[in-house]
Amino acid sequence: MDGISGLVTALRSGANEKLASDVTEAMTTNESFFFRDKTPFDLFTDRILPHMLKSRATQRKLRIWSAAASTGQEIYSLAMLINEAAGTRGWTFDLLGTDISAEVLERARLGMYTQFEVQRGLPIQLLMKYFKQVGETWQIDSKIRDMVKLGERNLMLPLADMGKFDIIFCRNVLIYFDQPTKKMVLERMAQLLPDDGCLLLGAAETVVGITDQFKPVPGTRGLYSRNPELLGSAAPAASAAPAAPAASRPATAPATAPAASTLSRTA
Repeated sequence: MDGISGLVTALRSGANEKLASDVTEAMTTNESFFFRDKTPFDLFTDRILPHMLKSRATQRKLRIWSAAASTGQEIYSLAMLINEAAGTRGWTFDLLGTDISAEVLERARLGMYTQFEVQRGLPIQLLMKYFKQVGETWQIDSKIRDMVKLGERNLMLPLADMGKFDIIFCRNVLIYFDQPTKKMVLERMAQLLPDDGCLLLGAAETVVGITDQFKPVPGTRGLYSRNPELLGSAAPAASAAPAAPAASRPATAPATAPAASTLSRTA
């Protein structure tokens, strides 16, 4: 292959799928950790989930999409919070994590994390409850893994075949796209959400000046909705929010510890 120009030509031809896959794996950024940035998970626990449990009490089902799942920490963080939450008995939670990288998704399916990875943001209570130590690594409980479906997805392609969601996490992805691509992805995501559906973006991302399909939810950072008024005001401290250990209080994981939920919550 004749240098960069030859590589570009080969990629544009579309004839070599393995080459395209290898280039994608080499270029993607896969930074992730449990309860990353804290705020989105506080919003999920204190504001979003209580609203959804109330507004969807008849159908008792929620669909949540992590659009850049990487090695799985974000979608597994949400699964743990749901499993800890009060008021979810008898509900069905459809949790989907997607990524363009097949390699990171394979790691996510295994649910295996290094000592360093479990020390980044994961509260010690959840480590002890939902992980078991396997040699020098930690594996998340199969009950949590079974709550999650994982699959490859390129956000540059149409999304309509994915069906409808109630909540979409698309954090720290749009920063890598140009303005027209951001607009395209956001407006396609808007079509997957109901009027009170929630979109969560990264701290450095916004919809402002890009699309009018979403509006910021007042009093929050990184939370957007097609119609924020339907979400109501912030829940009071004594609301029926999930009683999960606060993700803001990570503790150092022990080097050795005792070994320590389902798609439909029945207990």
